[in-house]
Amino acid sequence: MSAQPTAWDHPEPLAVESAPVPEYGSGSLADLLPTLAAGMGVPETTAAIAELAPADRACVFLIDGLGWEQLRAHPDEAPFLTSLLGSSRGGTGRPLTAGYPATTATSLASVGTGLPPGAHGLPGYTVRDPSTGALMNQLRWQPYTDPRPWQPYPTVFELAHRAGVHAAQVSSPTFQNTPLTKVALSGGTFLGRLTGEDRMDVAAEQLAAGDRALVYTYYSELDGAGHRFGVESDAWRGQLMYVDRLVQRLAEQLPPRSALYVTADHGMVDILFDEEHRIDFDEDWELRAGVALLGGEGRARHVYAVPGAAGSVLTCWREVLGEQFWVASRDEAIDAGWFGPRIDERVYARIGDVVAAARDDVLLIASEREPKESSMAGNHGSMTPAEQLVPLLEVRS
Repeated sequence: MSAQPTAWDHPEPLAVESAPVPEYGSGSLADLLPTLAAGMGVPETTAAIAELAPADRACVFLIDGLGWEQLRAHPDEAPFLTSLLGSSRGGTGRPLTAGYPATTATSLASVGTGLPPGAHGLPGYTVRDPSTGALMNQLRWQPYTDPRPWQPYPTVFELAHRAGVHAAQVSSPTFQNTPLTKVALSGGTFLGRLTGEDRMDVAAEQLAAGDRALVYTYYSELDGAGHRFGVESDAWRGQLMYVDRLVQRLAEQLPPRSALYVTADHGMVDILFDEEHRIDFDEDWELRAGVALLGGEGRARHVYAVPGAAGSVLTCWREVLGEQFWVASRDEAIDAGWFGPRIDERVYARIGDVVAAARDDVLLIASEREPKESSMAGNHGSMTPAEQLVPLLEVRS
């Protein structure tokens, strides 16, 4: 008869190697545009997603926050998208993985550059700038940092444009001149349109504007509703219904020899508002001990230790959070492939001394230093299926 557990027993922390690493190189967001561009004969691109057939004209419609699991759970709100589920990933009915962390700045950079986070260098919502020692918000680009040294690689749109492919981005005018757009999505023509309907119409026009065309369009409000109200809210469901109509509108206007791909940058999970599910870093002296900066976001943290304290911080975080989070040292996370198969030298110190990725439905908030982010209902960032898996729905003309 086995002994009953006692108060002195400490369950082993989650093993770093047990985290479900994204499918870099074969089925991640970073593999999408290179695959499409390679099908058009663009040099320096590789068809990494084997299931996708080439098309002369390709449009990627990225819907911020439309996770695979959330879409499958709401067939009534999204009948057209639901009808396309079997088309995902070249007719296999399988999703893509977003990449780690599953967050907008990282994912958009992966999409646009065709590179995983360890190479393009946007490995989190906020990360430490090694040159200044300060946290840098990579979504809002604050404090301002020169974009090109931060992410020096050409985008797939730039490569396509050089090769004579008509390249265009159709999005909100707000995003036209942002640093994130410059490092992740520049190249070809940017066309700003305010309404979703206008974006769909212009995207279809841009597809028809060249014998070979690579077009990207984007919609963000579904993600906003999820963050504010949660993915089970009426507001989120209403946005999903609207998105469903937008996709159908674009699909019905595809010119000949076109392929439309509907995907997302991440999924989302709702986290309850109580102390069990929201652990407050700002009120936990153990977690704060030895920490100089707290980066990332609630489900995907970068932890920067004061000099000499990295080992003790790792030990403490594993003891406190290790049953609910995968907690790794920087080198352990890199060796496990969390950020991709390679880490550029300029990116290495942007990654936390300790990296913590949530497995359970919990959030590591910072109520004082991150009041807005700490109040969000819907969250994302980690490697769970609800956050990682995104659709790759396909319509061909």
